Amino acid sequence: METRVAVMSIIVENSDAVEQINALLHENGEYIIGRMGIPYRKRGINIISIAMDAPQNTISALSGKIGNLSGVSVKTAYSGVFANE
Repeated sequence: METRVAVMSIIVENSDAVEQINALLHENGEYIIGRMGIPYRKRGINIISIAMDAPQNTISALSGKIGNLSGVSVKTAYSGVFANE
């Protein structure tokens, strides 16, 4: 299975979406290298960065599901390096 390393940046403006995001991340936990969450109280938002090593379709599907949540924005940057596992 060919995998890629990617970094997903998530901005959460709707705190009601946090549980759904956590559930989606938990479902894909086997692919997550690391995660950093920053609550920015001054602006009332949360900033989350996720480093992943997964098949590209898995990364894209997760990004799409998270991006479809109300009040949530997501962007994903991919490494150009592919690996076979």
